[in-house]
Amino acid sequence: MFAQEAYLSLAMAVVMYLLLRRTARAKAAAGTGSVLSTDVLLVLGTLFCTVAGYFAVQPMMAAARLGQGAMSFGALHGFSAGLFALKGLLVLVLAWRLAAR
Repeated sequence: MFAQEAYLSLAMAVVMYLLLRRTARAKAAAGTGSVLSTDVLLVLGTLFCTVAGYFAVQPMMAAARLGQGAMSFGALHGFSAGLFALKGLLVLVLAWRLAAR
């Protein structure tokens, strides 16, 4: 389930990034905004949380279950859950900002 969520998050983040980047470029060209808009930063934040949570912390958690690594499984699980919660918050803020338009 987490693998499916991670890959779907990656795909959706890339699609959202491309769409929002095009909008940000148009606004920057018109002189009404920046290329690096808040919406683009929110999408990049969700992308970071996905990559860090699934592709960095998950393998460390598997090693911690075997007694390897410097951090405990519980600490890594807490960090992973924090990244997942942060990603959810970033997505909610992005949805709220886009729905306001």
